[in-house]
Amino acid sequence: MEHRLNNRVKEIEISGIRKFFNLVGTQTDMISLTIGQPDFHTPEHVKKAGIQAINQNETVYTPNAGLPELKKAAAQFYSKKYQVVYDDETEVIVTVGASQGIDIALRTILQPGDEVILPGPVYPGYEPIIHLCEAKPVMIDTAGNNFRMTADLIGRHVSKKTKVIILPYPSNPTGVSLTEQELKDIAALAKKQELFILADEIYSEIVYEQPHVSIASFLKEQTIVINGLSKSHAMTGWRIGLLFAPKAIAQHMLKVHQYNVSCATSISQKAAIAALTDGINDAVPMRDEYKKRRDVALERLQKLGLQTVKPDGAFYFFVKVPDAYHGSSFDFCLTLAKEYKVAVVPGSAFSQTGEGWFRLSYACSVQEISEGLSRIEQFLKTL
Repeated sequence: MEHRLNNRVKEIEISGIRKFFNLVGTQTDMISLTIGQPDFHTPEHVKKAGIQAINQNETVYTPNAGLPELKKAAAQFYSKKYQVVYDDETEVIVTVGASQGIDIALRTILQPGDEVILPGPVYPGYEPIIHLCEAKPVMIDTAGNNFRMTADLIGRHVSKKTKVIILPYPSNPTGVSLTEQELKDIAALAKKQELFILADEIYSEIVYEQPHVSIASFLKEQTIVINGLSKSHAMTGWRIGLLFAPKAIAQHMLKVHQYNVSCATSISQKAAIAALTDGINDAVPMRDEYKKRRDVALERLQKLGLQTVKPDGAFYFFVKVPDAYHGSSFDFCLTLAKEYKVAVVPGSAFSQTGEGWFRLSYACSVQEISEGLSRIEQFLKTL
């Protein structure tokens, strides 16, 4: 019966990140610098809130948009951290991770034939949803601009069919963020062209030299903000995402959300309240540790002569495959994994604009980073 399935579903593929991880993940003695998952544990007070919810039998459906206390905490979090004010009753939706927030946002906005502008290389979670909506992704190659998505680059790709600009920052896979002026310029362009902005700010709490600025502070009426607790509070498995949007937009996204999942898990929502209130600064010690790891890895990469861009946030380096290697980024990473027991992700997993690069995650210990880079060095000596 496969021939009777939706052709668009059959055409999309499993994430290249997961595909490569599954390919090499069973090998022994592997140093894995692949998956973008914090190596910290969920803070104790957050876990206790989840346990308490179970013990008190708070295991029933919540309102579709989420627990009122959680929506209020989320709105206050964004107001305190990023100076953007949202009405907690009508402009906040609690989703099943940021991924589900992206899904319901795009399914609410897009119609067949619409175009969506994305920066390339980019996290592989957007393009398949765009295809499923029968819309067209328009990938902007940012490699020649130090992986920075600017209004000038966007303007060259806007057409009459353009509906949305997807803006993930800090970026997965490059770690590059955007300056306040760059965001203002993009907001001005979007306002003039009447374009939606889907701002994926999931790494907003993991930024280093400069504080995170939400583009919603310049163009709230056309911006949908996606965030969540997976990265900031080491809560990937709890699956709590946060969607912020003006009431006129959010009320329609809520309909898609309702029929998609009904609501996020009640236990996780209770834990999330603790994370956003008592744990409002839980990300700070994790961020400081990531910064130390970034600096260690950057110094080593530079000594190895590998080309990369210093990350502004998140926990990734996007590294150029050496010119001395003449195969694909997938083959480079496969050889590295099979023969040198260190796993990184081929750049091609982040669209064809990532070909010739690989992503290295430093969401692991300094010891693992150092050993992984030593093994990469041994491979480089053979080229």
